[in-house]
Amino acid sequence: MAMTTEQSAWFADTFDKLVGNVAHAVLGKDEVIRLALTCMLTRGHLLLEDAPGTGKTSLARAIAATVQGSHQRIQFTPDLLPSDVTGVTIYDQASHKFEFHPGPIFASIVLADEINRASPKTQSALLEVMEEGQVTVDGVTHAAPQPFMVIATQNPIEQAGTYRLPEAQLDRFLIKTSIGYPDHASTVRILAGAAERDPSRSLAAIITSQAVVDMADLAATVHTDDAVLEYVSALAERTRTAPEARVGVSVRGALALVRTAKVWAAAQGRHYVVPDDVKDLVEPVWNHRIVLDAEAEFEGTTSLDLLGRVLTEVPAPQERRNVA
Repeated sequence: MAMTTEQSAWFADTFDKLVGNVAHAVLGKDEVIRLALTCMLTRGHLLLEDAPGTGKTSLARAIAATVQGSHQRIQFTPDLLPSDVTGVTIYDQASHKFEFHPGPIFASIVLADEINRASPKTQSALLEVMEEGQVTVDGVTHAAPQPFMVIATQNPIEQAGTYRLPEAQLDRFLIKTSIGYPDHASTVRILAGAAERDPSRSLAAIITSQAVVDMADLAATVHTDDAVLEYVSALAERTRTAPEARVGVSVRGALALVRTAKVWAAAQGRHYVVPDDVKDLVEPVWNHRIVLDAEAEFEGTTSLDLLGRVLTEVPAPQERRNVA
């Protein structure tokens, strides 16, 4: 059943309240907060490429507090084992039974700090949970909580001793963005509140975790016209045929853009997707999914340059094909 006008108005109002609450802890970054919440309501995962001290942990904690969820932080290091992430089964001598001790991945919001510092084996363990939404240890499957979102970070400055995420694993992240440093006015406000070490700890919940699951289900019912679907398909195909690209956007990437656009539309009070929703999200949803040709990279071309050209070359639809 398609989303109604009344439901889209409620969704937008609730979404704005969530953004406003998180913004008390992450000042001056409303656009990043909207992307992070959109990612959560699309049931996806977020990749942040940022310098240290920009508020990544505060963002994760603030979102968890806002949706009445749990939060865990995993500091990825070269010696981190897969069991340190997923958990381990231990024999209890008192009960004479094996008991599962869940790892930090069993939280609503998981901050995987500096994911590229862990070995590929540990990275794969995390990405498996992200994709499947469950962990299998010693033949027993344990479901991750709902909602469940991983916010992984990469430090773009220090690359020594890191393991670069393969393109196939990058494709598992729904959105890639960066928080960046706050503007002057926001920095002054942060310094003025220096006595409060972590503002996210004082945030009150706006909605329950179950309400987040309901919002995600509702957003999936947003109408997407055939013309918009054809537009997304044409954009994806153009990235694959571009001479600068070695690997373009996959079908998984096209699906990710459509699903994200539905949440983005609902967050603006609409029960249907428009081409501008697609344009707004092309960069954060597709930027990390494109692999450029070595010669193009040498000449200074970036995936953002390619996406900008693709958006210019592929005309956006002007008329609907079907009615919501």
